[in-house]
Amino acid sequence: MSILYNSPSDWTIEQVEKWMDENGFHNYTNILCHQHKIDGEVLLSLTEDDLRKPPIELKILGDIKKISTAIKKLQKETKQTDTKNTERDSRARKRSELRHEIERLDSTESVDFFSENETHIYNQSPRKHRVKHKFKVERKKTLIGFVYFLLALLLTSFVMTVVHDKVPDMKKYPPLPDIMLDSLPHIPWAFKVCEAVGIILGTILTTVLVIHKHRLIILRRLFSLTGTIFLLRSATMFMTSLSVPGLHLQCAGKMYDDIWSKLMRTFEIFIGMGMSLTGVNTCGDYMFSGHTVIVTTLNFFITEYTPRNCNLLHTASWVMNIFGIFFILAAHEHYSIDVFVAFYITSRLFLYYHTLANNRALRQGDKRTKVWFPLFTFFECNVDGPVPWECQWPFSSPVWLKQFLES
Repeated sequence: MSILYNSPSDWTIEQVEKWMDENGFHNYTNILCHQHKIDGEVLLSLTEDDLRKPPIELKILGDIKKISTAIKKLQKETKQTDTKNTERDSRARKRSELRHEIERLDSTESVDFFSENETHIYNQSPRKHRVKHKFKVERKKTLIGFVYFLLALLLTSFVMTVVHDKVPDMKKYPPLPDIMLDSLPHIPWAFKVCEAVGIILGTILTTVLVIHKHRLIILRRLFSLTGTIFLLRSATMFMTSLSVPGLHLQCAGKMYDDIWSKLMRTFEIFIGMGMSLTGVNTCGDYMFSGHTVIVTTLNFFITEYTPRNCNLLHTASWVMNIFGIFFILAAHEHYSIDVFVAFYITSRLFLYYHTLANNRALRQGDKRTKVWFPLFTFFECNVDGPVPWECQWPFSSPVWLKQFLES
């Protein structure tokens, strides 16, 4: 096979004759090649019985065995070669298809580096082969997201005022059975500790946003997700009024009879951010927990937009998230179902949003995305891939800090 470059199955009669000469079977080239016209395809199908029986009918047993063994060896080599060629062709075809697909999605900046066995894209490729995605600033979209967030909070504050007047009478409708609240003793200061945890997480995220180069993309995602969750919370609060979860709560109904008192209370809740630390105390806003939404959202944004090797920060963020939820329950300010639903909705929406945002093929391949998530489509249409960790000091001074972060 050393001088025959094409596959044995494609050999001509002359090439088979040459192979027989190389292997010492020149005495049989006449009967096999000239009389019976054995080409490569037929040669690979020959068996020992074919050599023994008519019409070939070789007579020397030793030669029959040698030719049969040589043919089996050739069959094995051919099979291995064909397998390697098939795998190589398959890899080449997949790389070609992937190139065409990426070029179709983004003709300017998606293909990074192709090796023999795998395709590397931005997050997986070696640093020297990476091509950085370009992210537009789009300040107007961030401003629209901020307005959407403020309107959602204003509506939530107004609904909280409305549902306060719908709180069931505590004497007639006592707290509902709850496996967690029945097991946990009431801790009066726990709710304020939860809010303190939220302030710490908020401070950490604010620091991340200040030094992150793509802070405006992160901000509008924060506004979009949080605003949407609080709009959903407004709907669930308004639809169903649950009895208060604890007898320690002072919830007098019908406190805001006219529209002006309701609007005044709405702005009080809005300015005080619904926190007991600012003197805001509300009733009726149980399904689902707004405090759980806040601490969970802050945790997810901190862990998503900081470097993956910040294990200590990520662990601390998750611990604070879990303890914040625990303190909400320990304060008996929400039922367990309120907290569970809040955590589930917040985490799922965060994951769904970022799965779509980080995969351009997913968000562009299904037109239903534009129908069901119009705000998402508007905000993310120019964002190409996952947002990387890149530092940038937004101010001109101090110069040393700016140079340090941007290096």
